[in-house]
Amino acid sequence: MQEDGSVVAPNEVKGWNWGAFMFSIYWGIGNKTYLPLLCLIPLFNLVWVFVVGFKGNEWAWQKGNYKDIATFKAVQETWNRAGFVFFILTIVFVVLYFAFFAAIFSAISSSFSY
Repeated sequence: MQEDGSVVAPNEVKGWNWGAFMFSIYWGIGNKTYLPLLCLIPLFNLVWVFVVGFKGNEWAWQKGNYKDIATFKAVQETWNRAGFVFFILTIVFVVLYFAFFAAIFSAISSSFSY
């Protein structure tokens, strides 16, 4: 604990959190840290989700009442796994979305060729 009463996050909990990145608002509420609610601000959220992904573990450690680092890591591992799977699914969906519309555009443009 620092002189101002804030809790210092140990190095073991610092690092990227996929759950905080992908589910910023829900993750923030679930971990009693409300800075991720700034993701509700349009355009600002494009940068802030990266800040939340990077600083999220520290904020969660400071706000949570975790007995030890192992308990904290177990809780955040669930968020990390869900966030990473959702990230991969999002990438796949975006690629399929653009491929679908590229195929439609190609078919339409070839039907107008003489």
